[in-house]
Amino acid sequence: MSQERSSSDIEPVRTITELCIDVNGTEVWLQGQGDEVILMLHGWPDTRALWDGTVAALQDRAICARLTLPGFESGPSATSLDDMCQLLRQIVDRISPDKPVTLMLHDWGCIFGYQFTMRHAERVARVVAVDVGDHNSGALLRSWGTKEKLSVMGYQVWLALAWKIGGSLGTRMTRAMARWLRCPTDPATITHKMNYPYAMQWFGTAGGFKGAAQIQLPMPLLFVYGERKPFMFHSAKWLEKVATTHGSAVQGLPCGHWVMISRPEAFHARVREWLWGGV
Repeated sequence: MSQERSSSDIEPVRTITELCIDVNGTEVWLQGQGDEVILMLHGWPDTRALWDGTVAALQDRAICARLTLPGFESGPSATSLDDMCQLLRQIVDRISPDKPVTLMLHDWGCIFGYQFTMRHAERVARVVAVDVGDHNSGALLRSWGTKEKLSVMGYQVWLALAWKIGGSLGTRMTRAMARWLRCPTDPATITHKMNYPYAMQWFGTAGGFKGAAQIQLPMPLLFVYGERKPFMFHSAKWLEKVATTHGSAVQGLPCGHWVMISRPEAFHARVREWLWGGV
């Protein structure tokens, strides 16, 4: 049975069957057992449901916390980078006040999560990032040919325009792009509201990403990516840097962008091995 708390901090617990707390208007769901807290952030066009299988695979060793990014289902139409980082700090301080958390990130969750981590490194012990690496580096831009650059611009500007148009037309545009990209998310859950990060990227909505720093993570990182995509969201330089950093690791899997859906057993086994030596 789930229960909700919205005004007080979480009491120290070791096992959480299912708990929902409210942090500044955002629902955060917790489930699992152990001393470690893993905070999971999804991307487009997903919700916290993206991590259902991952929670099931990891909850015996850690308390798994997840949320739907603000604006993706409800809340403000767009959340700035600064506000997102502030919200994540509030969430981390509530769910793990005495110890840094492990972050698990995918897609836009990587982009927001990296920036939070660099701003609040003392609150993050280690990071598992899925399929998006040095997204704002010159090395990545140089690694794309003309075809890749046009492909990235095409789908992202389309989604940014769909967000700006809004309404039923914006949602139809969004779902059409999700089909074209072979997104495994249930189309019924996808709306134009989920596109605001693309509007931030291309139109400068909510301040855009002008304040985003180049990715330099001071803690261990496991980077997992799909090998079968028309273009990558990381550079070869990124892979080499992660692979040669003490305590960090790289893992490619034979699938597309949604690694945890396409190759769940391999993904979860690799994560468990890196976090806990395979236990």
